[in-house]
Amino acid sequence: MGQLEGRVAIVTGSGRGIGQQIALRLAREGASIVVNDLDEAPAAETVALIRDGGGKAVACTGDVSSKDFGPRIVQTAVENFGDCHILVNNAGYTWDNVIQKMSDEQWDTIIDLHLSAPFRILRAFFDHLKTATEAEKGRGERVVRKVVNISSTSGVNGNAGQSNYSSAKAGVVGLTKAVAKEWGRYAVTVNAVAFGYIQTRLTQPLQAGESGEIDVDGRQIKVGVQGGRLAALNQMIPLGRGGTPEEAAGSVYLFCSPDSDYVSGQCLVVNGGV
Repeated sequence: MGQLEGRVAIVTGSGRGIGQQIALRLAREGASIVVNDLDEAPAAETVALIRDGGGKAVACTGDVSSKDFGPRIVQTAVENFGDCHILVNNAGYTWDNVIQKMSDEQWDTIIDLHLSAPFRILRAFFDHLKTATEAEKGRGERVVRKVVNISSTSGVNGNAGQSNYSSAKAGVVGLTKAVAKEWGRYAVTVNAVAFGYIQTRLTQPLQAGESGEIDVDGRQIKVGVQGGRLAALNQMIPLGRGGTPEEAAGSVYLFCSPDSDYVSGQCLVVNGGV
């Protein structure tokens, strides 16, 4: 049996990349997973991978920024698996520009996605948390629940061209520390993981002159990093390379496991030693 046998986990943005690996890691440890992605196909892929491995998973597709998303994904967990013990706020992407060229739409979209959306999901999670905790207390039980919010080294140190993303991810750290203080009495640990360079489609290497793009809700968002910049970045990292999504998932798992039941209000920087 894994350490998370009998637990139920929500992982937003788990159709691809880091989020998918987080969902797979938690499932391997026995958790039932609510998978989320903006698109149905990636979410279905992750669900299939979990089920093929003998795990349990359902999908809750949609935009985490939607005002009704928080109650909907929590309800999905409770209706399908009866409870919710772990919440990982992972969904997101970047939409970069220097501040003097950044539009209000760029600013508002990224702030809403990376900061307001986790806030709304946490608020919705509390309704279930309070009811479940009261029932457990009545039975003489104490169940430790986990929240892991994904931040970034851009939020810890700032990053040129990412005033919107850096501000949102810095806000995630503040949100984490505040909620850790509010929810400790409900036996909930609340922590953040701030990633540096992780090798995903958003940081894929580009050839000289090449421009990578992804479609997000009808917007063409530039992704990828020029190969020369990546080479210089790798030289700055003491471990000599960017992290893999599997390694990133491992750091999140630390905060989801019983081994961290007395760790709360912390931000773990995962950057290969920079």
